[in-house]
Amino acid sequence: MSNLKSVRDFENVKKCPVSYVLAVRDTLNVFQGKWKMPIIGTLFFGKKRFKEIERELEKISPRMLSQELKDLEANGVISRSVYNTTPVTVEYALTDSGRELNTVLEAMVTWGLQHRKTNIMENLPVFSMMQKAG
Repeated sequence: MSNLKSVRDFENVKKCPVSYVLAVRDTLNVFQGKWKMPIIGTLFFGKKRFKEIERELEKISPRMLSQELKDLEANGVISRSVYNTTPVTVEYALTDSGRELNTVLEAMVTWGLQHRKTNIMENLPVFSMMQKAG
């Protein structure tokens, strides 16, 4: 799809509240849940095996990771490659569609850093007392 066509499509969607909300809902349905965006985030740094992803995402259970990987694969965000080695090697990677999420993740990181600085850190009693004292 050409960039000009996507800009035109986006402009048309912005004019229709129903299409706009539907597009947002479709996007959220793909990434619904606590772990999908962090999984995608780990795969921005390259292909990973199951245990590598599990180590990078502390507190995720193997069962949850397996389910989330299946969902992301079904939605075309990641690919799963199985290699005929002993033992069998399985790698996960972002698809072209998944890599297009880079701008979304960068915006989320930027917002998250700013939000933490202005809304979370400033509302902590210890941080507030340090600011007033300094």
